[in-house]
Amino acid sequence: MKNLVSSILIFGCLLFTASAVSQNEDQFLSFEEYLAYVKEHHPLMKQANLTLSMGEANLLRARGGFDPKIEVDYGTKKFKNTDYYNLLNSTFKIPTWYGVEFKANFEKNSGEYLNANQKIPDEGLYSAGISLSLAQGLLTNERMASLKQAKFFLQQSKADRDLLVNTILYEASLAYFEWIEASNEKEIYFNFLENARTRVNAVTRSVEEGDKAAIDITEARISLRNRDLELEMANLKLRKASLRVSNYIWLNNIPLELEDEVKPVMPEINVLENVLILEGITNLEEISIEHPKLQSLIAKRKGLVVDRNLKRNKLLPKVDVQYNFLSEEYDQVNNFNLDNYKAYLNISFPLFLRKERGDLKLANYKLQDIDYSFASEKLAITNKISAIKVEIMSLSTQNTLIDEIVEDYNALVIAEERKFFLGESSLFLINAREQKLIDSKVKQNALLIKQLNATANLYNALGNTEVNLN
Repeated sequence: MKNLVSSILIFGCLLFTASAVSQNEDQFLSFEEYLAYVKEHHPLMKQANLTLSMGEANLLRARGGFDPKIEVDYGTKKFKNTDYYNLLNSTFKIPTWYGVEFKANFEKNSGEYLNANQKIPDEGLYSAGISLSLAQGLLTNERMASLKQAKFFLQQSKADRDLLVNTILYEASLAYFEWIEASNEKEIYFNFLENARTRVNAVTRSVEEGDKAAIDITEARISLRNRDLELEMANLKLRKASLRVSNYIWLNNIPLELEDEVKPVMPEINVLENVLILEGITNLEEISIEHPKLQSLIAKRKGLVVDRNLKRNKLLPKVDVQYNFLSEEYDQVNNFNLDNYKAYLNISFPLFLRKERGDLKLANYKLQDIDYSFASEKLAITNKISAIKVEIMSLSTQNTLIDEIVEDYNALVIAEERKFFLGESSLFLINAREQKLIDSKVKQNALLIKQLNATANLYNALGNTEVNLN
């Protein structure tokens, strides 16, 4: 954490202390530092953590279904100096995991017009008892199902959070690589612009000395203007790429904009793999099952299984039983006996169960749907990982080949320039050779960025959420 804070301070100075550092002196932002700022400060990273917080809040709410509860009912009526009734009923309930509820009750009623079943001893009546469901609601009920589903929803929220973190870091990586590509492209065109300017000066001197035709100046100048145009287009591309990178750089909830003096650093492939924790990937079957998207589907399926069990339980009849021991004195346990009690029985059962059977069918269909989604996603993720690994190997070969092509084109341009000043070639041939060299260098740059992008694609396909910022 200390290193991160130090890096942040250095980065802030790098962006904004123009008075202390020369405007022409380049500063560098490495890929590791960049990802550290994204992971620590980007608002979407904080939003991703909110997803997990919502799951925790939902679990807390579901646990509230098992909180003990105190209830007090009081009613009174007085008319023309006559106390019709005073009714007090206070209850303390303790719900349990299964369909069982313990409760204690105190009841005190008085008045001249009480109903017969409300008449109790003057000091009040205490009761302690139990209520339970013997069929529907015994092994599973709404309260139990809500808590189980909330736990699975928390697991799903964590997986969704991980998926969002992975996507943010992946998109931030692509933006950084685009910045590298644009920066390299600008450098390529800038160098060849200098070559074209030098060539115009050399051709002009040769014309003045009578060694070359005047038309060669026109051709050299056309080449110079083309290089100017290409450089201007590269500058625009670089500015747009820089602004895209700036979208991911925040500090203390304040968005930062990269200065022109800040340059990206081309990461080596092995360094990039270390940063994105991609080294030693072999077992695709094990890796793919740990993917956040699949973990989210697994958690969602578990919640649907709970819902199906609840719907299946609804097919049973309702048999609710209550039994309460009665006593005038709460502190004398012996006074609670089988002779004084209050009992309750309720039985109900729909004749056709059409609603219940329909709900159960829907629950089964939802499970089938998520099973199909899981199988499809698992295969897609495995194949995507395999395809990206093949792409990375191919791009490694392509980069080796393009390096050799660039080297050969560079040799051709040097040779053609030597022949030109010996009077054995033309400016047209030099420009043609040089254009091929420029195209090959731009292609070399693009292929290298493709390899970086492919490595980031592998990180995204694996669903990784951690990055090595040491």
